[in-house]
Amino acid sequence: MRVPVEFYIAKKYLLAKRKQTFISIISFISVAGVTVGVMALIIVLAVMSGFERELKERILGATAHAHVTSIQGSIPQPFEVAEKIRKVEGVVAASPYIFTQMMISSGSGAFGGVLRGVDIATIGEVTRLPRDVRVGRLSDLRRKTGESLPGVILGRELAANLGVGPGEVVEVLVPGGSVTPLGAFPRTARFRVVGMSESGMYEYDATFAYVAFEEASQLLGLEGRATGVEVKVRDIYAAADVVGRLRATLGYPYWAKDWMQSNRNLFSALKLEKVVMFIILVLIVMVAAFNIISTLIMVVMEKTKDIAILMTLGATRKTIRRIFALEGLIIGVAGTGSGTAMGALLCHLLRRYQFIHLPSDVYYISTLPVSLELGTMLIVVASSILICFLATVYPARQASRVDPAEAIRYE
Repeated sequence: MRVPVEFYIAKKYLLAKRKQTFISIISFISVAGVTVGVMALIIVLAVMSGFERELKERILGATAHAHVTSIQGSIPQPFEVAEKIRKVEGVVAASPYIFTQMMISSGSGAFGGVLRGVDIATIGEVTRLPRDVRVGRLSDLRRKTGESLPGVILGRELAANLGVGPGEVVEVLVPGGSVTPLGAFPRTARFRVVGMSESGMYEYDATFAYVAFEEASQLLGLEGRATGVEVKVRDIYAAADVVGRLRATLGYPYWAKDWMQSNRNLFSALKLEKVVMFIILVLIVMVAAFNIISTLIMVVMEKTKDIAILMTLGATRKTIRRIFALEGLIIGVAGTGSGTAMGALLCHLLRRYQFIHLPSDVYYISTLPVSLELGTMLIVVASSILICFLATVYPARQASRVDPAEAIRYE
């Protein structure tokens, strides 16, 4: 395989000689700078992609892909509405639910939270709640014959805050009670803890309490009605189209909203943060590119006589530009390649061994997630090589402007 003469000369200039050791050291520093920049870019973007993916999976596991509600506040005959929703194209399953704010208390204290009344028969079709129940079973929410108190499943963090476990009793207060001359009194009910759930999302585990749909309906005075219907779609990224068909099918007074609309602010913030981090970390590669510029300028100064001789032997100015452009690209490609390899290796180690742990109450998740995407790697590699190439433009142009006669006049 024939190697272009420009590449051969560029490689020769990068090799250490007795009087060029300093230039070779600067070249090594330039390669190391590009390596660190590319490695940092790949790792940070992989972690942010992993965080976004993990957060998306946790949210979609704990809640449905879409929600159907009514602008009138509640949905009459929710099971008939759910059956109608199941027939819409793109819908996999539907389950009525009741949702309300609550105050829950035990002998250890009281905390605010969310009471969710779920249909035990269908909730597993739209969310992973049955799998998230770590203690007890979802079917334990049904009131058994002879039992005076209905069951409740608490989020693990909420149960820990209340200091209760299975078999203990909690009291729930919800808005919408009776009004007396002494003021409004909230509705209250006592439940027996029959299990605990853990979704992996601290905000959910610290606030959610699940009861049977019928018990929540009776507590809130919503007999025969529901807050809304949870919907699972076939393709989560086509949820917006399914929501449009739901609105057209159900009509007034129903309203449908998909998971992207419900969490728009969160995912928009993550996307913006990812772009900003990419721009900031590209500056590391740009710093390395300045090292490439300084290296090439020193090589041009060192090799002025060689350039003059090459031009005397017939090398064109275009050939001279190619030599120094290739010299900078060799540095850039070497740094980009090594940085990509090291970044991919560290991402693999982080994903496999999960040796970095996070406080789950701050970051929603307990370990550092990593998702190394091929598209992200290609963008990083292309950006790095482009920056390194642009760093060669000025030195290569200056090298091609050397006057051979002036350079060798006194030799």
